[in-house]
Amino acid sequence: MDVSFFVRGLAIGFSIAAVVGPIGMLCIQRTLHKGFFSGLVTGLGAATADGIYGSVAAFSLTVISTLLLGQQNWIRLVGGLFLIYLGIRAALTRPAERVAKASGRNLLGAYISTLLLTLTNPLTILSFATVFAGLGVGAAGLAAALVAAGVFCGSCAWWLLLSGGVGLLREKMTTRWLAWINRLAGAALTIFGIVALVSLML
Repeated sequence: MDVSFFVRGLAIGFSIAAVVGPIGMLCIQRTLHKGFFSGLVTGLGAATADGIYGSVAAFSLTVISTLLLGQQNWIRLVGGLFLIYLGIRAALTRPAERVAKASGRNLLGAYISTLLLTLTNPLTILSFATVFAGLGVGAAGLAAALVAAGVFCGSCAWWLLLSGGVGLLREKMTTRWLAWINRLAGAALTIFGIVALVSLML
């Protein structure tokens, strides 16, 4: 068993997840508004999607990747509209005086929404495939499984660090600061959504 495949997958998953995009903004906003576990579960939804796409790239499942890329316009449309919805909702969210208790239902909703949102970006497959090829980790069988597992764990590690760090900072922020962060996060999410929709016309 070549552990280096897992280590390389770990580095790939962490690096791709660490790019601050709409999911990162959503994780930060939810952590500040609802607490650490809500932010972490949000990140785990993205990590699951990264693991799925990482598996597709690692196992070279060309039929699935071709199908997803062939339908990317519809997928982008849904993803763009969902981002705009989340952005408006975040911007209008009033910061709580206390961290809201995250129920099982709320955590499941946070996980599923982020999983689906991340899956609406099928070009992520190309990112993984390109990085895999560059690092020479394209493989099959056990090696591919180790790479995919590493991608998932690396992504999870990033979301744990992000939600944990933001959760610690939350205690030092005033309600006014939290309100502005909600507005900025909402604006950023909305812009990401608009960019996704505009890209359909280009």
